[in-house]
Amino acid sequence: MFKEFREFAIKGSVLDMAVGIMIGAAFGAVVSSFVSDVLMPPIGLLLGNVDFSNLYLVLAAGEVAGPYASLAQAQAAGAVTFNYGLFVTRIISFLIVAFALFLIIRSMNRLRKKAEAPAPAAGPATRECPYCFTTISIRAVRCPNCTSELKKG
Repeated sequence: MFKEFREFAIKGSVLDMAVGIMIGAAFGAVVSSFVSDVLMPPIGLLLGNVDFSNLYLVLAAGEVAGPYASLAQAQAAGAVTFNYGLFVTRIISFLIVAFALFLIIRSMNRLRKKAEAPAPAAGPATRECPYCFTTISIRAVRCPNCTSELKKG
């Protein structure tokens, strides 16, 4: 059983999948940081100093009654919150990842189509002599049978 498991784990597709998952996790972390640290602060600034990570609604007050200055204070007090600001941030992250995947898959499909496309058909290799009607090479300048001079074409 161990031998079968080792053969399974060493197969190329399993290793490729593992590498893909690791790269995907790293890419997700980069996109998440990009959205929360680079993209959302200017958007919040344009909307009047709004911090999207602190946009929430209190559904039920905690042990300490509100109002709460931040989401962290509300959660520390045990309040039940609806965190729509974090949800908006994650939606933007998802859209960026989905768009990046779309671009990658689109590029791969284009490469696959080029690889699968049939080679253009070659033109005819022979033609007929207009004088003796024998088959000759398309590049012939003089017919080898009747020795007539031929026009190119």
